[in-house]
Amino acid sequence: MATIQGMCRNCGSLIMFDDRDTECECVFCNCIFPSSEAVEIFENPEGRTFPNEKFEPSKENKHHHTTRVFSDEHLETAIKRDELARANKPETKKDNEFEISPNDVKAPRKLVIGLIGATVAIVALVIVIALPIRNRRKDATENIMAQINTVFEGIEVDATLDESGNPVGYNISGQSCQHINILTEDQVDESKAKDIFDNYCDLRADILGIDGNTEKGVKMNIYCDGGIYTIDGDSGEAEISFSEDSAS
Repeated sequence: MATIQGMCRNCGSLIMFDDRDTECECVFCNCIFPSSEAVEIFENPEGRTFPNEKFEPSKENKHHHTTRVFSDEHLETAIKRDELARANKPETKKDNEFEISPNDVKAPRKLVIGLIGATVAIVALVIVIALPIRNRRKDATENIMAQINTVFEGIEVDATLDESGNPVGYNISGQSCQHINILTEDQVDESKAKDIFDNYCDLRADILGIDGNTEKGVKMNIYCDGGIYTIDGDSGEAEISFSEDSAS
């Protein structure tokens, strides 16, 4: 397989194609024609005229792998091709000399500056609103974690701390203000799982100052002996499901 250079018979653009292709397609004007003719024009462009007709791209795009070539070896030929293309390119005129095109209309400088200023103001407003919310959630997450042992009060999960200050009966991972994973080797049934979830929601509501519908948006996974309890409060009520551990 080799790459061959040629010239478009319609617009005079420099193209290249596979030597196995009997036809080539110009990527600039979409003209499809025999590859041999492209080579012939490339080797002898003098005296050629280019009609610059309009063609639609081929639907299959099987010829659409030609590309513009920049080669020192054929620089002189490329310059001649460009000069011929410019000489044969018809002048484009407006159908109506008084017609205004989009290029004729430029936005006033004051308008551009105003749009930029408005964009900056909107971005600043979003930051002013979003940043306190983010900081509030971050502070709430830290406060919840500092008091997480209270979630297990009255529940048969060992909440005491070891010498390093880590809880003995459980471990917390993936905790955010609304999501929390609890891992414990202690026995947990559906009733205990619901109590842990309710206690967590109460703690979160107390820290955030939520009055009513405290379970809304809170999700908890409790990994325990025998499986996983998934508790979802998106609806405003705790929906509990249990997935049995296949390895147990």
